[in-house]
Amino acid sequence: MDTINWLSLVYLLISIPFGLVATWILDTVGLKCAVILSAWLNMVGSIIRTFSVISFLSLGSLTYTYLFIGQCLCALAQPLVIFSPTKLAALWFPDHQRATANMISSMSNPLGILIANLLSPALVSEEKDIPLMLGLYATPAVTACILATVGVHDKVPPTPPSASATHSTSQPFFTGLKMLLRNKPYVILMVCFGAGIGMFTCFSALLEQILCVRGYSNFFAGLNGALFTVFGLLGAFLLGLYVDKTRRFIESTKVCFCLTALASIAFAVMSRFRNQAVPLALISSLFGFFGFSIYPIAMELAVECSFPVGEGTSTGLIFVSSQIQGVILMLLLQALTVQISTAPFSTCDTEEGGALDWTVSTLVMAGACSVVACFYVIFFHTDYKRLHAEASNAASINKTGTEA
Repeated sequence: MDTINWLSLVYLLISIPFGLVATWILDTVGLKCAVILSAWLNMVGSIIRTFSVISFLSLGSLTYTYLFIGQCLCALAQPLVIFSPTKLAALWFPDHQRATANMISSMSNPLGILIANLLSPALVSEEKDIPLMLGLYATPAVTACILATVGVHDKVPPTPPSASATHSTSQPFFTGLKMLLRNKPYVILMVCFGAGIGMFTCFSALLEQILCVRGYSNFFAGLNGALFTVFGLLGAFLLGLYVDKTRRFIESTKVCFCLTALASIAFAVMSRFRNQAVPLALISSLFGFFGFSIYPIAMELAVECSFPVGEGTSTGLIFVSSQIQGVILMLLLQALTVQISTAPFSTCDTEEGGALDWTVSTLVMAGACSVVACFYVIFFHTDYKRLHAEASNAASINKTGTEA
């Protein structure tokens, strides 16, 4: 069990220090390098993971070592992938398509996780099937690496799609970091949105343990996780289209944050009771629908309130914040569990023979979500600096053309 936990935690732990390196690569070296580097890291890591469990190689005691090395390489690729959508949207798409472009590229990550979660149980029925699963998962990694290496030729498009892409004024990396930490709206967004991502990470990781103590099956917990992701993708798609048309970044995120808090409260209450499958499935769907939809919009909002700091730095720092808060919240929620000696309906007894009651933990998570949502609604206010800069630049160009 410790081995499995470490293989999961390595993504969280590596993304914190390497997240800062990834932001530097994106804003200093460029998007092309970041995409190709992430593709190679992911491919090599996936291949090493596959080879580590192939029986005829007879690695013996080194099996776990190679498996862990492969996992670490894949974890190094993660920040480069997650930080890229905002940079991609800024450099390659016009202002009226940026939120949608960010949404599509950002949501591809949870979509991939959903597909893997659905395929893994079908592929692996016993231990000998694990090499097959890892081999199949290495195939898209190899394909993506080939496509990135051969297909990505330019850092920026031949014709800039927007004024901000035409006149790139991104600050040097360390200067940008200082500007971000002195930018009050950005700090509020970083703390609040980072907390939101951390809560979503905890919800996804702990969902099965929270529900099984009330007698809900692992299948039902998996179904709730799938609904959480699917409706989240739908919400992100719809909100991305809406924001691209209206430019109401702040209003959209505030409304969705409040509705997410209400969904978290509903989940904390309903998860205490047995035989509430339909309400819990509905709540999980709404939790994902409103919560996931904030992600791409908040990333665009981070760029708007921090312009002219580089997109990789402004979004990357939020992700690093979310990982730190996620670790803290995960440890806190686990510490707040109460071991109960009698749980006749539980399907998830611990090794010590008792079940863990997550009532206090879920209430604390709901309370934290509500506090963060209220804080964000009350205190977050900002100008759309990038949009204003683009409008001013366009006005200057029109004026020059008229005078000529």
